[in-house]
Amino acid sequence: MIKSTYYDKIAHVYDQTRWLTQSIAEEVADFILELVDATPETSFLEPGIGTGLNVIPFIRRGYSVTGIDVSQPMLDQLRQKLSEIPQNLNLIHADASQLPFTDNSFDVVLTVHMVHGISNKKIFLDDIARVLKTQGFYLNAQWITPPARMEFERHFRAIVAKYEVEQAPKRVNKVIEEINVEDYFRSKGYQSNYVIAKEWTVSNTVEELLSFFQLRAYGLCWLVSDEIFPHVMREFEKFCIEHYGTLETELSSKAKFEIWAYTAS
Repeated sequence: MIKSTYYDKIAHVYDQTRWLTQSIAEEVADFILELVDATPETSFLEPGIGTGLNVIPFIRRGYSVTGIDVSQPMLDQLRQKLSEIPQNLNLIHADASQLPFTDNSFDVVLTVHMVHGISNKKIFLDDIARVLKTQGFYLNAQWITPPARMEFERHFRAIVAKYEVEQAPKRVNKVIEEINVEDYFRSKGYQSNYVIAKEWTVSNTVEELLSFFQLRAYGLCWLVSDEIFPHVMREFEKFCIEHYGTLETELSSKAKFEIWAYTAS
């Protein structure tokens, strides 16, 4: 049985509260296609595909894309972006840490900011190496949070701490195994390459960011109990007015889409 996650609750606001826009995703896609020397036959797998932000450009350009996600509402959001489900797209509602595919199935496996949450990383990485074709690419990527947003989050956490709300993820009896992805693939004989696919400026007013937090669009918001959350948000808004001067203050800083690319030597 697939358990619900906080992504189920935020699927309808996920895209609008993140900083990877459609136009930026198109540019990142161009970079990735060049990075992996893509041909029309190149196939992609994204475990944790979510609403498809990272791979919608590949789908629309006709590349074969398979996506797995534990959240049905997130997958539903992806489907709503398409007039119909094309033949080159295969969506699977399942635990994205388990890859139910035969060996040598994909040219490219892409994970974006999801490996950190896998409980048994070695099994997951073994699976990635197994389903990759010879000379295939594993792209371990993440969107780097813009510094202005990181600072905003720190202020929120400081207020939450005053209410003595537990900050550790609420995962009962779940131990996250530590393993270095770089060391793992190097031990398997893979070559690695770190690249920044795109750097861009993200701007939001304080009021916009407050509204995102009010929607509980991020995991750190769901760590706060329903009982305490309204009190935290009232104090946080008061703090923001005092700290930033006005809710109309615009916070701008650079975001990055970074990739660690691994391929068999």
